[in-house]
Amino acid sequence: MEVIEGCRLPVLRRNQENEDEWPLAEILSVKDISGRKVFYVHYIDFNKRLDEWVTPERLDLKKIQFPKKEAKTPTKNGLPGSRPNSPERELKRKLEAASLVTQCSPATPVAPAPEIPTPVYAQQNGSARRPVPAVAGRKRKANCLGTDEDSQDSSDGIPSAPRMTGSLVSDRSHDDIVTRMKNIECIELGRHRLKPWYFSPYPQELTSLPVLYLCEFCLKYLKSLKCLQRHLTKCNLRHPPGNEIYRKGTISFFEIDGRKNKNYSQNLCLLAKCFLDHKTLYYDTDPFLFYVMTEYDCKGFHIVGYFSKEKESTEDYNVACILTLPPYQRRGYGKLLIEFSYELSKVEGKTGTPEKPLSDLGLLSYRSYWSQTILEILMELKSDNGERPQITINEISELTSIKKEDVISTLQYLNLINYYKGQYILTLSEDIVEGHEKAMMKRHLRIDSKCLHFTPKDWSKRGKW
Repeated sequence: MEVIEGCRLPVLRRNQENEDEWPLAEILSVKDISGRKVFYVHYIDFNKRLDEWVTPERLDLKKIQFPKKEAKTPTKNGLPGSRPNSPERELKRKLEAASLVTQCSPATPVAPAPEIPTPVYAQQNGSARRPVPAVAGRKRKANCLGTDEDSQDSSDGIPSAPRMTGSLVSDRSHDDIVTRMKNIECIELGRHRLKPWYFSPYPQELTSLPVLYLCEFCLKYLKSLKCLQRHLTKCNLRHPPGNEIYRKGTISFFEIDGRKNKNYSQNLCLLAKCFLDHKTLYYDTDPFLFYVMTEYDCKGFHIVGYFSKEKESTEDYNVACILTLPPYQRRGYGKLLIEFSYELSKVEGKTGTPEKPLSDLGLLSYRSYWSQTILEILMELKSDNGERPQITINEISELTSIKKEDVISTLQYLNLINYYKGQYILTLSEDIVEGHEKAMMKRHLRIDSKCLHFTPKDWSKRGKW
């Protein structure tokens, strides 16, 4: 029984509890290594970052499902192809062929979402209720960047990465078998070795190497340790290019213009794509700003994570891509990046929201940040003359710079909004208060607005780009 691409069958894997399980997986690729076949599998209903090469011993061949062949309907000539044309379909085809102008039907008007009346905040005791799901964000194009033909010099014999063009949406219909598979085995970045989660369009010559070496300061990619050592003798950078706009302790943020520092921006995006699956690479970094968070030690400023944002956003997006590198995850840096993006929005006098859709980890981080920030505002309210304290959705949005739609969806997610005697009341239970206090005790990293030195620019004039 030959296992081919497209087959589905149970595959043995070890879960987080260190237990063996047999989830259903799809065979994406088959190759021979020293005369022995190995299979690249995607576990159905699991994140793509768990995809891996497996040996035949891990396949359950008794339950194999072969891909179904598409049935072809014979034409009027008896040949395989599309179904026979009816007179109406033939007439329609001729009319479409003769038409020179394509007419679009007018868009169906969408009813505006109902406004939630001004809620009254009140605190009362009670048990925690089950949260309701948040409102799903609509899909829109997203940025994560690209490469230019001169993004790497040729002194190390490495060609530049190919240009990636096309639609910047989260729709996966553009994927082919190549982009569905991880192509980089390992990345060495400073003192860390990273195992990529997803495909990234580095030059094909580098994908067969056991380790891809990156300069941790300029992010240039190199094919060997010897090339990296030679590069480090010439690279003068000890921090990301651009302006340092925040420093507190060992944490610094650098603002990088995607037009002025194109090579660094493109290299940053190639690295980020290894850990972001919901974004599509694009070659033009000019319309974006990049904010890189670093940790300082005696050797320099080491990259921890970053987020990018459009210089001009018509939909109040204050983040396009956001990423904390794997060695620094689960240490509070993700929330620090999010908090910094909203601090910039406060200085700009705007409310902001991240571009949708968010990754699974991104959604968790944002939902946690929104919940903690809004609860912090509500718990600081004080009653006047013994009456219940009052606050509106707009006031919460202005205080936090969180867009009104995100405030509403978070309150719904926490199940805080209740309708009582003709008005909406926000009710905090003891469980929610206790959970919030415990979460804030663990949150040691916070942005100090006094350490931020940032002057927003007016990007409406293209001459400033």
